[in-house]
Amino acid sequence: MLRFHFEAGDFARVRFLPRPAPLVELKLALMMARRSDSAVLFGRWRRDIGHRLPPTTQPLWDLLQPFRGPAFLDPESPDLEEGLELVRRTPGTIVRSEMTRLRQSPTPWIRALMEREASAWELLDRGLRDAYRSVLEPAWPSVRELHTAEFTRFALHGAEHGTEAALSALHPTSIWNGTTWNLPATRTRDIDLAGRGLTLLPTFHWTYEPLIGTWPDRPVLLVYPAGPGTPVPHTHTEGDPLADILGTSRARILRLLSNPHTTTELATNTGLSLGTASAHSAALRRAGLITTHRTGRSVHHTQTHLGRMLTETNPADSH
Repeated sequence: MLRFHFEAGDFARVRFLPRPAPLVELKLALMMARRSDSAVLFGRWRRDIGHRLPPTTQPLWDLLQPFRGPAFLDPESPDLEEGLELVRRTPGTIVRSEMTRLRQSPTPWIRALMEREASAWELLDRGLRDAYRSVLEPAWPSVRELHTAEFTRFALHGAEHGTEAALSALHPTSIWNGTTWNLPATRTRDIDLAGRGLTLLPTFHWTYEPLIGTWPDRPVLLVYPAGPGTPVPHTHTEGDPLADILGTSRARILRLLSNPHTTTELATNTGLSLGTASAHSAALRRAGLITTHRTGRSVHHTQTHLGRMLTETNPADSH
C-alpha cells in the first residue's frame, strides 16, 4: 500500500503535468520491453521493439531492469531536448548513488559515467535519442492524445467534485483514510508530502503499480499507469479526444474562445440557441477552461491558460 499523507496545504499543491514527459515515457516503455509478463498482449510488441532498436541503444540495458531504473534517466520535462540536457548534467555522484540504490554492479561504461567521462555521456545521449526515435516517436501522437484526455478528465472531475474525489478517480480501488490517500501496491510505503504538494503524471506504456519520485524541497512525483493495458498504437486515434471528454459543442465553443466572444456570438457561430450556448459556457467556466469578463454592457468569454493548453495540444484540424 502506498500511503500519501496530506497536510492542509498539500491539497492546494496538487498539480497535474499538462503535457507528457518523453523521457519518463521512454524509460517505462523500455522497462516494459524487458518484462516477460502479459505475453499475450505485449509479446508481439516486445519482439517488434527488439527488431527496431539499433545497436546504439544496447548500453541502456546496463541501466534498466524490468521493474526498476535509475531516476536520472527520466526528468519530467515535456521537451525532449531539455530533458536530454538535464540527463547530461547528472553528477557522477548521482549515478553512483542510483546504482547503489538499485543494487546493480556497475559495468565499465557505467563507471565511466560516474567519472563524468565525455565519451560515456555521448553514448548515453545517443542511446536515448535512438531509442526515442525507434520506440516512442511513432506512438507519440497517441500518447499526447491519451494524456490530454486524462488531463481533461482530472480537471473536470476536480472542478465538479474536488481534489480528493479527482485523486480517488485515478485508481478504482484507492481509498481515503482521513487525510491519507491509500493506493494499492505490493509493498507498504508512507509518503509524507509535508507541504511539498503532489505532481501527477500518467503513463501509457506501463501496466504495473505506480512509481514515486521524491527529492528535497520539490513536490512528490506520482507516475501512474493510465493506458488501456495494451500497446500504444503508432497512429493517431480516430475522432476528437477533446470532444470525447467535453462533448462536441463544448469542444467547439472552447476552440472558438481562443479569441473573446460574447454568448450571442458563440450561439451564432455554433448554431446553438442562446440558452444552450450560455449553459455550455457556464460549464466550461466552472471547469476552469474559460473566464468571463464584463466590459460595459458586453460580456465576453475567453480561454484560460488551461483551456488554451488543451486546444493547442488538440487542434481541430488534426483529426
